[in-house]
Amino acid sequence: MNNRSLPSRCGRLGLHCERSGFALATMLCAVVILFILGGALLSVGMHSRALSVRTSSDMAARCAADSGLTKAVYEMNEKLKIIPWNGSSLPEAADEELPNTNAVYSYSVTGDISSGYVVESTGKYGLREKTVRCSLPLQGLFEYAIFSDTSIILNNSAIVDWYNYDSDDKNMQLGTNSIIADSVILMNGVTVNGDIVVGVGGKPDTVIDYTWATITGNTYAMTKSYKLPQITAPVWLQSLPSGGTITNNITLSSPAKYDGINLGNNKVLTIDGTVDLYITGDILLKNSAELQVVNNDDACLNLFVGGNIEVKNSGAFNNLRADPKRVKIFGLNSCQSINLKNGVNFYGVIFAPNADVVMMNSADFFGSVTAHSFEQNNSADFYYDASLRDVSIDDIGVCYVVTQWQEE
Repeated sequence: MNNRSLPSRCGRLGLHCERSGFALATMLCAVVILFILGGALLSVGMHSRALSVRTSSDMAARCAADSGLTKAVYEMNEKLKIIPWNGSSLPEAADEELPNTNAVYSYSVTGDISSGYVVESTGKYGLREKTVRCSLPLQGLFEYAIFSDTSIILNNSAIVDWYNYDSDDKNMQLGTNSIIADSVILMNGVTVNGDIVVGVGGKPDTVIDYTWATITGNTYAMTKSYKLPQITAPVWLQSLPSGGTITNNITLSSPAKYDGINLGNNKVLTIDGTVDLYITGDILLKNSAELQVVNNDDACLNLFVGGNIEVKNSGAFNNLRADPKRVKIFGLNSCQSINLKNGVNFYGVIFAPNADVVMMNSADFFGSVTAHSFEQNNSADFYYDASLRDVSIDDIGVCYVVTQWQEE
């Protein structure tokens, strides 16, 4: 009986051996597959790590390059504060450390005042290197026809247009830093022949109320807030002795300093020469009084005002040359309001970042205004002189700005 059962046992043993071999082969295949997958995952991990290290190194190098560019632009604008301009030595640096990192940057500024300046900055981190370049043109205070830190109101039928522009000039612009609803109000029949820009993140259709007005250009939000610089009177002008308060007819042909201007009816302050005038207090032109700039090649006025300005009925800032560049009014930090009931067309520019500027009567405005707020009443028209964008190294408030940015 035992002999008969032996083949059966052997068969079962053979079957068991076959199953064991199959299981072993399956296990080996699984191990091989897992090994391949593990190797692939390890390779992906190593590549990802290498890519991460390379990307972070590129970012650090780029940050260093941007820091070098920023410092170069800052130093160029600091050089502008030294009068006269000296272009013989331009900012440069080699392997300066970026604080709290192992990155370094080098930069240089090349060019001259006539051909323009170019900044090149290179950042390095480990084996990675990034280079950025940009042009540095001069930009003045009067890039906008009208700019307000808060609000702009143009009353019925007013027209805002421009002149003295080239075919390749960018559009005339009105602008505000505000993103609050109805910060720009264009009343019935108002026409703006250009663009209107609002504060960063603002919605133009919310900020601008122009239901019955026409805007020929575009409306959009700025990508960067326009920081209004605070203007101060030149130190040498501040140091002059004060002549008191101007109350009667007078002619000025050279720089001067006064406590205030309070011109009675029909009195005239005449500017006959290149005049920097510092008024520490208020300016008041009563009925038919004038601050008059004569019509000759030398006559121009840079007016620095510490107080407020008011021009009453038929009074005037009367620029007989009819060139806005000849009359520049700078409201200093303490200048809070400028009210002009101008009896004749106003040719000039106003830069008063803390002042509320109101233009009244029907006299037209030729030039540019930058203020805390701006309101134009009674159908008066506004004409922006685009040539105000053309500035020189000696103009008040100019600065170098970044354009034509490139990266390698």
